[in-house]
Amino acid sequence: MNHRRVGMALTAAATALLLAACGSSSSSGSADGGHPEHGDEPVAEISGGQSPEEATVLSRPWDKPDVVLTDTEGRPFDLAAETDGHATLIYFGYTHCPDVCPLTMSNIALGAYGLSEEQRDKLRVIMITSDPERDTPESLGEWLAAQDADFIGLTGEFTTIQETARSLGVALEEPYVDDNGDIVSTHGAQVIAFLPTDDRAHVIYTEGVTAETFERDLPKLIEGELP
Repeated sequence: MNHRRVGMALTAAATALLLAACGSSSSSGSADGGHPEHGDEPVAEISGGQSPEEATVLSRPWDKPDVVLTDTEGRPFDLAAETDGHATLIYFGYTHCPDVCPLTMSNIALGAYGLSEEQRDKLRVIMITSDPERDTPESLGEWLAAQDADFIGLTGEFTTIQETARSLGVALEEPYVDDNGDIVSTHGAQVIAFLPTDDRAHVIYTEGVTAETFERDLPKLIEGELP
């Protein structure tokens, strides 16, 4: 298999690989990219392909967050219940992001383009906004629809979103205004993949992953298989 396998706690090098700031390059290295509840556990040996374009398989899967957010129709969305039994990709980002977010969602959309209707019914792709003050349900829905009409957008209170991200080892900082008057939202660039067989996160995709990787891996994830 052409992937890297890591434990719950990631080394500094792996953390740097998993984190990226959207709109800022100076504040992404302060948060731990590993699961916070297991920060003291030893790191499993990283083996197999070392390319950032490949999946990272967790040696110990993570639980899906038990949280209720708001979808793009303004309705409550129980994340665990609504995605139960589905292959699920979760990404934290925002619609005003100039580069990483649109590229990531576009790569997933391109990767999913060739899926059959039956396969699509078994897949959930979710983007949770890291900038809920500006990303209203309506604007988030319009932005995602331009990527793929099947994508699900979620928003809510920032503290709830931040806690949800941290439960998955994703760094997320509250947006702020920089010296130029620009709003900066700093967040991890990981896509977290949950298998339908146990509804737990088994795979992480980092910023360097391409559409070709998603195209190859999504059918496997949908069937509950590791890439």
